[in-house]
Amino acid sequence: MKSQQKCIVIFALLCCFAVLVALIFSAVDIWGEDEDGITEDNCNRDCRAVLVENIPEDIVFSNSTASHLPLSEGLFGLLDKAIRVVEIVSPLWLLNSSEYESSFQPAARQGRLLLSRLLALKSRKIQLKISSGIVDSAELKMLARHGAEVHYVNMTALTKGHLHSSFWVVDRRHFYIGSGSMDWRSLATRKELGVLVYNCSCLALDLHRVFNIYWGLQYKDFIPSFWSKRLFAFFNKDSPLKLTINSSKAQAYISTSPDVFIPKDRSSDLEAISQVIKDARHFVYISITDYLPLLNTSAYRYWSRIDGFIREALILRRVRVRLLISCWEDTHPLTFNFVWSLRSLCMEQTNCSLEAKFFNPRVQRDGSLQEINHNRFMVTDRDIYLGNLDWVGNEFTYNAGIGLVISQPEGVEEEKNSTVVEQLRTTFERDWFSNYARSLQTNKIPICSKHQMNRAVPAKGRQLVSGPVPIKTSRRNNLPATIRHISKDDGLRGKENCCDALQSKTNGLISFAEHNVSHIEQSQAQIKTIAWDDPKEPNRQSPESREILNGSL
Repeated sequence: MKSQQKCIVIFALLCCFAVLVALIFSAVDIWGEDEDGITEDNCNRDCRAVLVENIPEDIVFSNSTASHLPLSEGLFGLLDKAIRVVEIVSPLWLLNSSEYESSFQPAARQGRLLLSRLLALKSRKIQLKISSGIVDSAELKMLARHGAEVHYVNMTALTKGHLHSSFWVVDRRHFYIGSGSMDWRSLATRKELGVLVYNCSCLALDLHRVFNIYWGLQYKDFIPSFWSKRLFAFFNKDSPLKLTINSSKAQAYISTSPDVFIPKDRSSDLEAISQVIKDARHFVYISITDYLPLLNTSAYRYWSRIDGFIREALILRRVRVRLLISCWEDTHPLTFNFVWSLRSLCMEQTNCSLEAKFFNPRVQRDGSLQEINHNRFMVTDRDIYLGNLDWVGNEFTYNAGIGLVISQPEGVEEEKNSTVVEQLRTTFERDWFSNYARSLQTNKIPICSKHQMNRAVPAKGRQLVSGPVPIKTSRRNNLPATIRHISKDDGLRGKENCCDALQSKTNGLISFAEHNVSHIEQSQAQIKTIAWDDPKEPNRQSPESREILNGSL
C-alpha cells in the first residue's frame, strides 16, 4: 500500500515537472520569430539618419537654419522602400480625417493618403503587421480586411496603462521612431519630431525584437515569467552599438518602458535618460510635452527619478539646463511649481543655470488647440535621447514606450550640423529662441488655455488678463506657494485643465492672482500626502491616453 502511494506521488511530481518544462520551453524557445539570417555579426552598421518633423502651417520660424524632411514624406518614403514586411506600433489610429476637418486643415488629407498607401501594401505582396492597444478601431478593422495582421495588447490587464510606443520597422533594415503617431493631426496640426534610420539592420533588428514583445502579448492578461532568448536586447547603455551614421562615428541603442516589459540586456528609458544626463559636460536641452514628477495614486507621490537627475546635473556638475515644456489646455498647474523648485536651486549659486520656457499653442479655427509642441526629446553636447513618453511619473511606470539614444563619441570633429546631435541641438535652439516660447518669469505664470479664457464670461468688475499675472508668494521667500491643494480627489487625468481650475463656482473668470493659493505653511501640511516612489495605481494620462478614453478613436 505504501509503495503504491509512493508511486502515485512520484508520478504526480514527474507530471508537474514535465508541465513546468513544457511551459518554460514554450516561453523561452518558441516565442520569437525567424530573423532571416540577420545576426549581430552580419548586420549593417553603416547607417543614414534623417530627422523628420511636422510643423503646422500656422507656425513659422523666421531666419531658421533647422529645416527637416516633413514627417508625411518620410513615412511615404519608408513605404516605397518596403519589399517584404512593414511592422507598425502606434498609440493612435485616426488617419481618416472628416470632410469638416479637412476643410479647415488641408494637410489633414495626408492622413487619408497614408491610410490608402497602407491599404495598398497587399497588392504589392508586402506583409503589414500592426501591434496596437486599441481594441475597437474602424481603421484597424479596415486594414485587417485588406490583409494586415493586427494583434491587440491588453495593456489595462498587463500594467493598468496604455501602449504609447510609436515606431515602424521596415524589412528589418529601416525604421522610424518619434512622437508622431498614426493620427492625421500628427501630419497636420501637431508639432512632431522623429528620426528615420536607413540601411541600419543592426538597430532595426533590435527594434524588431521590441515589436515581437508586443506581438507575442496578444490575448495575454499576464506578463510571462520568462522571455524568449530571441527577445533579448543586442545593445544597451553599457554595450551600445558602434556604428557610422551619416559618415560620422557614433554609438546607439534602443531603450523601453515599463520595467515589466524589459527582457534581459535591455536598458529602460529611465536608465537611458539618466545616462544621457550624466554624460553631459556642458548642457542639457529638454523638449517635452508634459513635465510632472508625481505619481497619481490614491495620494500624490513625489516621483524623484528624472527630477533628481536634473538636480544632480545642476548642483554637482554645473551643467546648464534648458526646459522647453508645452503650454496647452491640459498643462497641470503643479508643473509650474516643480519648475520653480528647480530654478530655486540656482538662486545665489555661481555657475548654475536652469532656464525654463513654455511653448504656447495656437488656436485653430474651430477653437481647438491642436498645435501643441508634441516633441519628446533631449539633446546634450554629446548625445540625443528621442522617446515616446511624457516626463510624468506614471508614464514610465505603467505605459509602454521606447527610446533611441545616439551618442557622438568624444574627439569626433565634423562640419557644423552634419551629425544628428548637432542637427537636433539646432532644432531645439530654433524652438527656444522663437516667438512661440515664453520664459517663466518671477512670480508670473503663463496662461495656457487662452481660448477657454476668452470664451469664459468675466465676473463683474474683473477684466480678462491677456498675459502672465502674479500669484501669491510666501513671506519666507520669493518662491510661489503651491497653486492648489494636493488631495486624494484631485485627479491628474485631464478632467480639469489649468484654466478650468481657475473658474469660480459662478463660472466667472478669475486670474491666477485671485486663485486660492496655499501659503507655505499649508503646503507643508499638504506635503504629507506626497510619499516616496511606490507605484501601485493607474497613471495620469498623456494626450494619447486622454484621447483613447474620451472616445476619439
